[in-house]
Amino acid sequence: MRVVIAEDLALLRDGLIRLLEAFGFTVVEAVDNGPSLVRALTTHRPDVAVVDVRLPPTFTDEGLKAALEARRQIPGLPVLVLSQHVEQLYARELLSDSSGGVGYLLKDRVSDVGQFVDAVRRVAGGGTALDPDVVAQLLTKRAREEPLQALTPREREVLGLMAEGRSNAAIAARLFVTEKAISKHTNSIFTKLGLAPSEDDNRRVLAVLAYLGV
Repeated sequence: MRVVIAEDLALLRDGLIRLLEAFGFTVVEAVDNGPSLVRALTTHRPDVAVVDVRLPPTFTDEGLKAALEARRQIPGLPVLVLSQHVEQLYARELLSDSSGGVGYLLKDRVSDVGQFVDAVRRVAGGGTALDPDVVAQLLTKRAREEPLQALTPREREVLGLMAEGRSNAAIAARLFVTEKAISKHTNSIFTKLGLAPSEDDNRRVLAVLAYLGV
Protein backbone atom coordinates (compact mmCIF):
# COMPACT_ATOMS: atom_id res chain seq x y z
CA MET A 1 0.00 0.00 0.00
CA ARG A 2 1.55 3.29 -1.16
CA VAL A 3 1.54 6.32 1.15
CA VAL A 4 2.43 10.01 0.89
CA ILE A 5 3.18 11.77 4.19
CA ALA A 6 3.03 15.51 4.83
CA GLU A 7 4.51 16.64 8.16
CA ASP A 8 6.79 19.63 8.79
CA LEU A 9 8.37 18.31 12.02
CA ALA A 10 11.31 16.19 10.88
CA LEU A 11 11.27 13.94 13.95
CA LEU A 12 7.57 13.09 13.61
CA ARG A 13 7.87 12.74 9.84
CA ASP A 14 10.71 10.23 10.18
CA GLY A 15 8.77 8.43 12.91
CA LEU A 16 5.70 8.09 10.67
CA ILE A 17 7.85 6.73 7.85
CA ARG A 18 9.46 4.11 10.08
CA LEU A 19 6.15 3.15 11.69
CA LEU A 20 4.23 2.70 8.45
CA GLU A 21 7.06 0.85 6.71
CA ALA A 22 7.30 -1.50 9.70
CA PHE A 23 3.67 -2.47 9.03
CA GLY A 24 4.19 -3.14 5.34
CA PHE A 25 3.29 0.24 3.84
CA THR A 26 5.48 1.83 1.17
CA VAL A 27 6.11 5.54 1.75
CA VAL A 28 6.61 6.86 -1.77
CA GLU A 29 7.32 10.41 -0.62
CA ALA A 30 7.36 12.51 2.58
CA VAL A 31 7.09 16.29 2.29
CA ASP A 32 7.09 19.22 4.69
CA ASN A 33 4.94 21.90 2.99
CA GLY A 34 1.65 22.43 1.18
CA PRO A 35 2.84 23.06 -2.41
CA SER A 36 5.07 19.97 -2.30
CA LEU A 37 2.14 17.93 -1.01
CA VAL A 38 -0.07 18.78 -4.00
CA ARG A 39 2.75 17.85 -6.36
CA ALA A 40 3.49 14.59 -4.52
CA LEU A 41 -0.16 13.52 -4.44
CA THR A 42 -0.87 14.29 -8.08
CA THR A 43 2.40 12.68 -9.19
CA HIS A 44 2.28 9.47 -7.15
CA ARG A 45 -1.51 9.08 -6.76
CA PRO A 46 -0.98 7.05 -3.56
CA ASP A 47 -3.39 4.64 -1.93
CA VAL A 48 -3.63 7.03 1.04
CA ALA A 49 -2.21 10.37 2.20
CA VAL A 50 -1.34 11.10 5.85
CA VAL A 51 -1.44 14.88 6.18
CA ASP A 52 -0.75 17.38 8.96
CA VAL A 53 -3.34 20.19 8.93
CA ARG A 54 -0.82 22.96 9.56
CA LEU A 55 2.08 23.11 7.12
CA PRO A 56 4.39 25.82 5.76
CA PRO A 57 4.20 28.40 4.40
CA THR A 58 1.19 29.67 6.38
CA PHE A 59 1.06 27.16 9.28
CA THR A 60 -2.73 27.54 9.34
CA ASP A 61 -4.67 25.09 7.16
CA GLU A 62 -2.11 24.65 4.39
CA GLY A 63 -2.04 20.87 4.65
CA LEU A 64 -5.81 20.53 4.50
CA LYS A 65 -6.09 22.94 1.56
CA ALA A 66 -3.42 20.98 -0.32
CA ALA A 67 -5.22 17.69 0.35
CA LEU A 68 -8.55 19.13 -0.81
CA GLU A 69 -6.92 20.53 -3.96
CA ALA A 70 -5.42 17.11 -4.71
CA ARG A 71 -8.85 15.47 -4.17
CA ARG A 72 -10.34 17.88 -6.69
CA GLN A 73 -7.77 16.71 -9.22
CA ILE A 74 -7.99 13.05 -8.14
CA PRO A 75 -11.58 12.41 -7.00
CA GLY A 76 -11.79 9.90 -4.18
CA LEU A 77 -8.13 10.21 -3.12
CA PRO A 78 -8.07 8.80 0.48
CA VAL A 79 -6.81 11.35 3.02
CA LEU A 80 -6.13 10.90 6.75
CA VAL A 81 -5.62 14.28 8.44
CA LEU A 82 -3.57 14.69 11.60
CA SER A 83 -4.09 17.70 13.87
CA GLN A 84 -2.76 18.91 17.21
CA HIS A 85 -6.18 20.06 18.38
CA VAL A 86 -9.85 19.42 17.65
CA GLU A 87 -10.77 21.86 14.90
CA GLN A 88 -14.34 21.13 13.86
CA LEU A 89 -14.30 23.28 10.73
CA TYR A 90 -11.48 21.20 9.26
CA ALA A 91 -13.33 17.94 9.92
CA ARG A 92 -16.48 19.26 8.27
CA GLU A 93 -14.65 20.68 5.25
CA LEU A 94 -12.89 17.40 4.60
CA LEU A 95 -15.97 15.26 5.13
CA SER A 96 -18.22 17.48 3.01
CA ASP A 97 -16.57 15.75 0.03
CA SER A 98 -18.02 12.29 0.58
CA SER A 99 -16.08 10.59 -2.23
CA GLY A 100 -13.30 8.31 -1.09
CA GLY A 101 -11.91 7.51 2.35
CA VAL A 102 -11.40 10.31 4.86
CA GLY A 103 -10.10 10.47 8.40
CA TYR A 104 -9.31 13.01 11.12
CA LEU A 105 -7.11 12.02 14.06
CA LEU A 106 -5.39 13.95 16.80
CA LYS A 107 -1.61 13.57 16.71
CA ASP A 108 -1.66 12.04 20.20
CA ARG A 109 -3.50 9.09 18.66
CA VAL A 110 -0.35 8.16 16.68
CA SER A 111 1.14 6.86 19.94
CA ASP A 112 -1.49 4.10 19.87
CA VAL A 113 0.20 2.23 17.04
CA GLY A 114 -2.53 -0.34 16.47
CA GLN A 115 -5.30 2.26 16.32
CA PHE A 116 -3.31 4.52 14.02
CA VAL A 117 -2.36 1.77 11.57
CA ASP A 118 -5.96 0.53 11.56
CA ALA A 119 -7.14 4.05 10.75
CA VAL A 120 -4.68 4.37 7.84
CA ARG A 121 -5.84 1.04 6.40
CA ARG A 122 -9.52 1.90 6.91
CA VAL A 123 -9.18 5.24 5.09
CA ALA A 124 -7.16 3.64 2.29
CA GLY A 125 -10.02 1.16 1.89
CA GLY A 126 -12.55 3.97 1.39
CA GLY A 127 -13.83 4.15 4.97
CA THR A 128 -13.88 6.84 7.63
CA ALA A 129 -11.74 7.23 10.75
CA LEU A 130 -12.64 10.00 13.16
CA ASP A 131 -10.91 10.65 16.46
CA PRO A 132 -13.20 9.92 19.43
CA ASP A 133 -12.47 13.39 20.86
CA VAL A 134 -13.59 15.01 17.59
CA VAL A 135 -16.75 12.90 17.62
CA ALA A 136 -17.45 13.82 21.25
CA GLN A 137 -17.20 17.55 20.52
CA LEU A 138 -19.36 17.27 17.42
CA LEU A 139 -21.94 15.29 19.38
CA THR A 140 -22.10 17.99 22.07
CA LYS A 141 -22.60 20.65 19.40
CA ARG A 142 -25.15 18.76 17.33
CA ALA A 143 -27.17 16.89 19.97
CA ARG A 144 -29.91 19.54 20.22
CA GLU A 145 -30.28 20.07 16.47
CA GLU A 146 -32.54 18.44 13.90
CA PRO A 147 -32.67 15.78 12.55
CA LEU A 148 -30.49 14.24 15.26
CA GLN A 149 -32.98 15.26 17.92
CA ALA A 150 -35.13 12.31 16.89
CA LEU A 151 -32.39 9.81 17.80
CA THR A 152 -32.38 8.06 21.15
CA PRO A 153 -29.28 8.34 23.38
CA ARG A 154 -28.26 4.80 22.37
CA GLU A 155 -28.71 5.61 18.67
CA ARG A 156 -26.55 8.72 19.05
CA GLU A 157 -23.93 6.56 20.75
CA VAL A 158 -24.05 4.06 17.88
CA LEU A 159 -23.85 6.88 15.32
CA GLY A 160 -20.86 8.36 17.14
CA LEU A 161 -19.02 5.05 16.93
CA MET A 162 -20.08 4.74 13.30
CA ALA A 163 -18.51 8.16 12.70
CA GLU A 164 -15.24 6.81 14.08
CA GLY A 165 -15.37 4.31 11.22
CA ARG A 166 -16.31 1.23 13.24
CA SER A 167 -18.21 -1.69 11.70
CA ASN A 168 -21.41 -3.09 13.25
CA ALA A 169 -19.38 -5.95 14.74
CA ALA A 170 -16.87 -3.54 16.30
CA ILE A 171 -19.66 -1.35 17.68
CA ALA A 172 -21.38 -4.39 19.16
CA ALA A 173 -18.16 -5.44 20.88
CA ARG A 174 -17.62 -1.93 22.22
CA LEU A 175 -21.15 -1.68 23.65
CA PHE A 176 -21.31 -5.32 24.84
CA VAL A 177 -24.43 -6.13 22.80
CA THR A 178 -25.17 -8.40 19.86
CA GLU A 179 -24.43 -7.45 16.29
CA LYS A 180 -28.14 -7.98 15.54
CA ALA A 181 -29.01 -5.29 18.10
CA ILE A 182 -26.61 -2.85 16.44
CA SER A 183 -28.10 -3.66 13.04
CA LYS A 184 -31.53 -2.69 14.40
CA HIS A 185 -30.12 0.56 15.77
CA THR A 186 -28.41 1.45 12.48
CA ASN A 187 -31.58 0.75 10.49
CA SER A 188 -33.51 2.98 12.89
CA ILE A 189 -30.87 5.71 12.48
CA PHE A 190 -31.13 5.52 8.69
CA THR A 191 -34.93 5.76 8.86
CA LYS A 192 -34.94 8.73 11.25
CA LEU A 193 -32.35 10.57 9.14
CA GLY A 194 -34.41 9.96 6.00
CA LEU A 195 -31.79 7.76 4.34
CA ALA A 196 -33.71 5.36 2.12
CA PRO A 197 -31.99 2.29 0.62
CA SER A 198 -29.99 3.24 -2.47
CA GLU A 199 -27.69 1.46 -4.90
CA ASP A 200 -25.59 4.61 -5.38
CA ASP A 201 -25.17 6.05 -1.89
CA ASN A 202 -23.38 4.64 1.13
CA ARG A 203 -25.92 5.22 3.91
CA ARG A 204 -23.30 4.89 6.63
CA VAL A 205 -21.29 7.74 5.11
CA LEU A 206 -24.43 9.83 4.61
CA ALA A 207 -25.49 9.23 8.22
CA VAL A 208 -22.08 10.36 9.44
CA LEU A 209 -22.27 13.48 7.26
CA ALA A 210 -25.69 14.27 8.73
CA TYR A 211 -24.21 13.71 12.17
CA LEU A 212 -21.43 16.19 11.44
CA GLY A 213 -23.81 18.71 9.92
CA VAL A 214 -22.04 18.90 6.56
